[in-house]
Amino acid sequence: MQRLTLVTALAVLAFTSTSLAQAHEPPAPALPDTMTWAPAPPVLPEGAQIAVLSGNPSAEGPFVLRLKLPRGYEVPAHTHSGDELITVISGEFNVGHGEKLDRGASVALLAGGFIEMPAGHPHFAWTASETVVQIHGPGPFDIGYIDPSDDPLTQ
Repeated sequence: MQRLTLVTALAVLAFTSTSLAQAHEPPAPALPDTMTWAPAPPVLPEGAQIAVLSGNPSAEGPFVLRLKLPRGYEVPAHTHSGDELITVISGEFNVGHGEKLDRGASVALLAGGFIEMPAGHPHFAWTASETVVQIHGPGPFDIGYIDPSDDPLTQ
């Protein structure tokens, strides 16, 4: 039992020391030219790229990420278990509410546009041009497709 306590104390001390050291270092800025882009997770339709700017979208806690989407990209109707806050950085991002992707029922958001999608609210999106959006919210970030056949993981 004493060994477990000592190991726990050392782990807490190491974590605290690291956290304190990091607290005094300002975070590095995320400049567009230096962001690291990678293919988006397979839960999204193929073609998207992702850059995680802050946090970990797969873990508890806040996160900030950017998605780079090609022209004509579609995300079928879906929901998230947490709120999704979206800001358009560049391009034209079209969003709509409902359980089926309907381009005629969507609103075009241009650079600087913003929308909040509440947890559990069905919505969809598509792009008219290459588009970059910034998404932030609480992790873990998930996506549940309204029509299971739209889920890229099942295709």
